[in-house]
Amino acid sequence: MGGRSSSIQKASLSALHYAGIDSLAAGLSRGTGAIFALHHVLPATPMAFAPNRHLEVTPEFLDRTIRLVIERGYDVISLDDARVRLAEGDLARPFVCFTFDDGYRDVLQHAYPVFKRHQRPFAVYIASDFADGHGSIWWRALENLVRNVDTIELKIDGTLQHFSCERPAAKARAYVAIHRWLRRLPEDDAREIVADLCRHHEIDVSGLCGELAMSWAEIRELARDPLVTIGAHTRRHVPIGPLSYAEARAEIGESCARVGREIGRPCRHFSFPEGGVGPREFELAREAGLATAVTSHSGLLKPHHASAMDALPRIALNGDLQKPHYVKVLLSGVPFALDSGARRVGLRRPSAATA
Repeated sequence: MGGRSSSIQKASLSALHYAGIDSLAAGLSRGTGAIFALHHVLPATPMAFAPNRHLEVTPEFLDRTIRLVIERGYDVISLDDARVRLAEGDLARPFVCFTFDDGYRDVLQHAYPVFKRHQRPFAVYIASDFADGHGSIWWRALENLVRNVDTIELKIDGTLQHFSCERPAAKARAYVAIHRWLRRLPEDDAREIVADLCRHHEIDVSGLCGELAMSWAEIRELARDPLVTIGAHTRRHVPIGPLSYAEARAEIGESCARVGREIGRPCRHFSFPEGGVGPREFELAREAGLATAVTSHSGLLKPHHASAMDALPRIALNGDLQKPHYVKVLLSGVPFALDSGARRVGLRRPSAATA
């Protein structure tokens, strides 16, 4: 998330909190539950250049959030239990599920002990190429590149551009500009460009995936605990919307089959990587026999999601929003109601839960 959009988001959520609007409107906008989306859980480490810090929360924040939702009357339940509650209309008590995308090793090292201490369940969605150790975590490769060079030359939209990377502020500007451009490109092109840049500057990122992501042995270790649900997150961690029908079907079906083989039981839950998804993708999730599929769409769970288990929204627990009052406002549902209203009248608002 860019610095300006993050600041706008925090200001908006703080304004809602201090105005008390979240409390006043909670009765109207509050859903039956919520699914939190996270990526990394890591101890706070001061760094001048950390462009992907928004994907990280601290163990302390995770602990506070679990305690906060319990204190506010939410049940922390598994995805299977959430599906049952929605399907059966058992909505007397609100609930939350905690989910982690990608399958990073810090989930085992730093998140798992927190959930174990609270004896509360959570889910991890595995990108199978990451677990194999050869996936492309290109946004982190780009971060490593910018951190370790003084200048980058890159042709963007046909124009050769020069990026200074000598100081932390310059590195941050270079990363944001390059990352924003890459996000507009097809996924394979973005990966190839970053790989070429790293080779040109002799930045070795070949071990990055093995360093960051859990191995299958570590995933099986987590899966042995009944508190943990292991789901799938495609093979290559690619947006499914732009893929052909056959490619999209393979990314869903083969990743679920691989996870099931590795953990020794069927994989029943799936997370769509960030990117546009719609009816075709939801139908593919249904064809795969999944119990649930979650999206990057922001929002609370409502009773009507009982008939849309393959298109469930989530709330991103963003590393830029590590304060209890942000969580309270997001759980109220007010930001999503406002965003929905703005879209209906053609306005644009910053997402309340962008990861």
